[in-house]
Amino acid sequence: MSREVQPDLSGFAFSSNSDSSFSRESSQVSHAASRPPRPQLSSSENIASEPDVVFRRSLKAEHYRLTLRRDGVPLVTIPVRGSEREARRFLEANRDWLHRAQQRQRRRPRAPEVWVPGTHILWRGLMIELRVATTGERAAVCLSADVFRVAQLTIDLRPTLEAHFLRRAKIELPARTWELAATTGVEVKQVCVRNQRSRWGSCTSDGVISLNWRLIQTPDFVRDYIIYHELMHLREMNHSARFWARVEEVCPGWREAEAWIKRNGSLVGL
Repeated sequence: MSREVQPDLSGFAFSSNSDSSFSRESSQVSHAASRPPRPQLSSSENIASEPDVVFRRSLKAEHYRLTLRRDGVPLVTIPVRGSEREARRFLEANRDWLHRAQQRQRRRPRAPEVWVPGTHILWRGLMIELRVATTGERAAVCLSADVFRVAQLTIDLRPTLEAHFLRRAKIELPARTWELAATTGVEVKQVCVRNQRSRWGSCTSDGVISLNWRLIQTPDFVRDYIIYHELMHLREMNHSARFWARVEEVCPGWREAEAWIKRNGSLVGL
């Protein structure tokens, strides 16, 4: 059976079990529980809520975990040996941390929900104004030199353009992955381009790499870093010091790519 490795490349995180760490998916705090298991629960179950917080019990969790979701709602995960009472204490003990995480989230840039001519869209790493194309008889728009046909210009163009982006990504991202795999000598079995909502990429131990189509919107050095990251996971299926040494060897600028993701990932909803 293959094992999937998913890089933490999409939000902020802090763990109380160790030194500060950042996992750019969501803000997170955790600590262990010691109560007896409750076998009647499903693997993940919402057990309580208050107006601004969701509490969820999970058989897979080993620690209490406070997560700030992308929609701004705090989520408290309760481990199988935990209790709702202790979860609420954990939440109160980390209110200051939650407040700071919410402030960080509010400062992150966001893409417009509706795309019309004049909207600025992240494309190839730059915020480009969406313009009406002046050539051809059919309706079309352009982002810099790239032209995309649309059914009409008076509706939200985001679904149509994202479909165009996905088609291009399915051509460009696998081709670049095969190229970098050849230069690094890593054997890859398959490259998939997916509509991942919380990850830039993932891989399995049997050589399958999955990439988020939104990488086509990022700068080339960020795209390449994510590909290198997954390629190195095929050699080290973990995030150990040895793994990061391998990443450093093939992609010396990975820290700059991580910094870009931290600053701008929210522009594509990650």
